[in-house]
Amino acid sequence: MITNEEFQRISVYMKQNYGIDLSQKKVIVNGRLQKHMRTGGWRNVNEFMDAVERDRSGVEEKILVNLLTTNHTYFMREFEHFEYFKKVVLPWLKTKEQRTRDLRIWCGAASTGEEPYMIAMVLSDFFGLEREKWDKKILATDISTKVLKQALAGVYTAEQLSKVPESWKKKFFTSVAGGSQYKVKDELKEEVIFRQFNLMDPFPFRKKMHTIFLRNVMIYFDENTKRELVKKVCNALEPGGYLFIGTTETLDRNSTPLEIIQPSIFRKKEG
Repeated sequence: MITNEEFQRISVYMKQNYGIDLSQKKVIVNGRLQKHMRTGGWRNVNEFMDAVERDRSGVEEKILVNLLTTNHTYFMREFEHFEYFKKVVLPWLKTKEQRTRDLRIWCGAASTGEEPYMIAMVLSDFFGLEREKWDKKILATDISTKVLKQALAGVYTAEQLSKVPESWKKKFFTSVAGGSQYKVKDELKEEVIFRQFNLMDPFPFRKKMHTIFLRNVMIYFDENTKRELVKKVCNALEPGGYLFIGTTETLDRNSTPLEIIQPSIFRKKEG
């Protein structure tokens, strides 16, 4: 069993480096580390953490992050966001960027890829025959290299796609493994750029984003971390740009610099 001192060490490390608040999750942390301690030959958590902090290559740190981050997502999750994106955000963007035809969309908690692929499908549907004329590639990031590997592979079970409309399945996926799995078609996969990124780091964008999806990730942050992150997000948005967060998440209305459109949809003031 992980000691209080070891748990404190991990909690502080994850909070300082990734903004993730594990202070109430000792049982979960213990469960996820026990197997790794045995298979990795570590005598205790402190020995493993010493290796994490010493390893210049970052390999041990990636293992720690992959072990301690939860990545639960699915196709069609909180679909009302995609409806709003298609009916309100995209018509506004199409008019605004008619000259440049350059859309900048970031999915900041990409997990195993369902969300960015959903965004790509909505974009393809919206632009229809014009889709080739627009630069609409989506930047999809996550801190976990493990889930990004799955996202890049783009293979999902038939059950994972059970809620996806048949027309989308035919258009964007290829049936594999005798129909028990589906693979994202290359033309959709090419619309998404997957990268490993820590939300606590300075944002590296050369241009501001039109829309940012940051759904179901701030539940792992305390209020102060959330406030600082939302400030960075606001600075990274174009005037009039949109932020989508999870429907169960909240932002402090008094401190957010963004306008509230709906409880989980926010917009930066235009002009």
